[in-house]
Amino acid sequence: MSVTRRAATEAGIRLAPKLTELAPGLTTTFVTEALNRAILGLGPLPTAAHAAEAQLREQKGNRDKAVGEVIENHVAYAGAQGFLTNLGGVATMAVAVPANVAGLAFVQCRMLAGIAHLRHYDLDDPRVRNAILTLLLGEDGVNTLIKQKKLPAPPMALATAPVYDPELDRILSAEVASELITRVASRRLAITIARGIPIAGGVVGLSTDAYQTWRIGRYASRELLPRAAR
Repeated sequence: MSVTRRAATEAGIRLAPKLTELAPGLTTTFVTEALNRAILGLGPLPTAAHAAEAQLREQKGNRDKAVGEVIENHVAYAGAQGFLTNLGGVATMAVAVPANVAGLAFVQCRMLAGIAHLRHYDLDDPRVRNAILTLLLGEDGVNTLIKQKKLPAPPMALATAPVYDPELDRILSAEVASELITRVASRRLAITIARGIPIAGGVVGLSTDAYQTWRIGRYASRELLPRAAR
């Protein structure tokens, strides 16, 4: 494991206890709260833009390499929180599932915000924030919502739309919250029933959350095309 990846994993471990702050009841607002915290910073992690700029300096101004490092680091964060929040059995589910859902949302939002910043998108722009929330659904989820006419366009088009549509906030919060809760809760229940071994849940949580975060990061790196610096 590289020094950077090891540091990211250790930061993810320190971050895990703070994740319950983001998910008191897992209402749909936790998604936008996770995005706000991701952009502003939480616990041992600085703001998404600050972290992205640090990677850009480390990669000597190469933005594509910096995007790759942002993804790699957040895959490590996701794996660490996925392991820790999936330890334990049925008795811990009431606390662990909300923490895992909120943690995954936070880590992935922070990764996506970092990628957007490196590609010269304004993180204060509500259109860009809606694009980030849309990316959380993954490419298949986005395509499904577009076909169902619940989503007007893919993330890149939302980020660069001529006008901001506030109705999308409600739709995206609900869709992303539902997707994340269903994804994490169903996995957790299946692991607990099938295995009943705490450490097995941690290992599966680590690998699944890390892989999903990697896929979303790669999707964002393709979808959010570079914009001219302002």
